[in-house]
Amino acid sequence: MAAVQVRFTDQKRERKRLFGQATLLAVLLLLGVVLLALYWPINYQPGAQLNPARSYSEAIVRLEALQAKDKGLALSPGCATQMMTHGQRVERVLLLLHGYRNCPAQFAQVGTIFYEQGYNVIIPRMPHHGLADVLTPDQANLTADELVVHVTEAVDIAQGLGEHVTVAGMSTGAVLAGWAAQQRADIERAVLIAPFFGPQAIPTALNTPAINLFNILPNVFLWQDDQLQTKAPNPPQVYPQNATRALSQILQLSAAVRNNAGQPPAAGAMVVITNANDDAVDNQMTAELVAAWQQTGYEPLETYEFAAELGLDHDLVDPAHPKQKIDLVYPTLIDLMAQ
Repeated sequence: MAAVQVRFTDQKRERKRLFGQATLLAVLLLLGVVLLALYWPINYQPGAQLNPARSYSEAIVRLEALQAKDKGLALSPGCATQMMTHGQRVERVLLLLHGYRNCPAQFAQVGTIFYEQGYNVIIPRMPHHGLADVLTPDQANLTADELVVHVTEAVDIAQGLGEHVTVAGMSTGAVLAGWAAQQRADIERAVLIAPFFGPQAIPTALNTPAINLFNILPNVFLWQDDQLQTKAPNPPQVYPQNATRALSQILQLSAAVRNNAGQPPAAGAMVVITNANDDAVDNQMTAELVAAWQQTGYEPLETYEFAAELGLDHDLVDPAHPKQKIDLVYPTLIDLMAQ
């Protein structure tokens, strides 16, 4: 009887041991699947159907149709798509692409400066942006495909407004300008201002897992600044929260730009502008992208960095920003954009 009891106890221990091993194996396999999913390479390859406007009148019709989409929306002042034209096709056109959470008001003063110099200027509103309800959940619906359509349509319109098209963008707008510059030979000059190829808050090695994680998990709104929970945003049109789902989509397009950097950009020339004091974007990722473009033999590529001691904020452009120093920044920006 004792021997039977011993065998039963041994069998029970063996089953427990095997169950423990199976559980550990299952946990390791699950962990491996999770890690594989998080580190799965970002392979977003956007497609775009180019349809450049063939005349000034066609460009205006298409631009007015773009503006008509804004009329049924409750937008903050200055956040509708803006156009500053001289009533005819001119020599130079400037397309200005605002950043994530902001709207065309960000670039209105820059646009006016160039308009007064004879440029035709357009500042399109990014999808889901500029709404008067700055806490709108709608921004979480932003997709990478929408951004591609947005910049493609804007460049198409710009082609009908003048002979030479410059595209300049701030932060996410700079990513759009960079993507367009890779694809389109009808852009004479692309200017990337503080481009958002990766957030500074996330180590470069974790950028891909972050994109995948934000894309898998339900959207979460993150305050840009904890103080914004108890006071109005400044500038007033800027959304005070980041939507993780929107960030994942922007970063997928950023990854597409970086993944395609093995080929020289199609644009006639490019300038990449960074801010050494920038606490929002990963300047190292931008430097690596610039190096990759240079390795392709693309020579018309210029870089400029605002010194850290200037104490500039990430948003170098918006004159309503409480930390703005446009008296220091604008002369350089305008010179680099006008070349």
